[in-house]
Amino acid sequence: MRWLSKKQSFVILLAPTLILFTLFVVVPVGIACYYSFTNFTGIGSPTFVGLSNYMTLFKDKVFFLALKNTGIVLGVSAVTVIPLSFLLALLLDRAFPGTKLAKALNFSPNIIAPILVGLIWVFILDPGMGLVNALLRQLGMVSLQPEWIGGRTLTPYSVAFVYLWKVLGYNATIFMAAFKMIPGDIYEAASIDGAGGAKKLWYITIPMIKPTLLIVTILLITGVFKIFEIVVQLTAGGPNHLSELLVTYMYYMTFQSTKYGYGMSIAIVTFLLTAVFAVIYIGVTRERIGEE
Repeated sequence: MRWLSKKQSFVILLAPTLILFTLFVVVPVGIACYYSFTNFTGIGSPTFVGLSNYMTLFKDKVFFLALKNTGIVLGVSAVTVIPLSFLLALLLDRAFPGTKLAKALNFSPNIIAPILVGLIWVFILDPGMGLVNALLRQLGMVSLQPEWIGGRTLTPYSVAFVYLWKVLGYNATIFMAAFKMIPGDIYEAASIDGAGGAKKLWYITIPMIKPTLLIVTILLITGVFKIFEIVVQLTAGGPNHLSELLVTYMYYMTFQSTKYGYGMSIAIVTFLLTAVFAVIYIGVTRERIGEE
């Protein structure tokens, strides 16, 4: 009877979360999956077309361009956001004059709406009126005026840079919170044993914040696949779809071309890619942590 009571309590406590998860995750994914097998255009009843949308998708050059651009943004973000936010956290975790102001400024980009972030960087990176190219012109470097946004080559890297600027402080704050959870006694014992700062960092700090590294990486992966407002403001996916990401191309096909079924097939593929990346990373990380 006692065991049943505990089980019932567990179910009652878990039920609200499961209900909300079902309503806001399972049901929308299920609806999107259903529409991805139809030719629904927003008017009339959807007609089942089987795998037709997916067959078209894998022949779509713009889709693969959007996939490539998303991969570039993800790759650049992975090798910049995590190490730089970790180094920034190490810097801000030390006491120095103006620490509180520095921490506030560090977090401030994260509280700016993404659409405003995009607008700010349009004024900085726009090839014609942007501050960067204007400065290059003033310095006499007229020939050196790259298409930071809007071109095929540099746009994904510019998007990754803007995303880095927005999330750097947030991730650094997460790392700083993780540093506070490490007992000071461990560092004191290491100092007594003659360990220097570098050894403490490598053998104590990094191993003990691996769960936080996992969280930050998952947030990074899911965040990149959700970059929307920044791209819309910077380039709107143009010109001629050259700067599309998966999520912006999904939006274009769904709401501008009114090909809801096709747009939902892009959404499902994006969802599956995000899940696969996250599951693989979690599995690899847990295996390494278990070995240690």
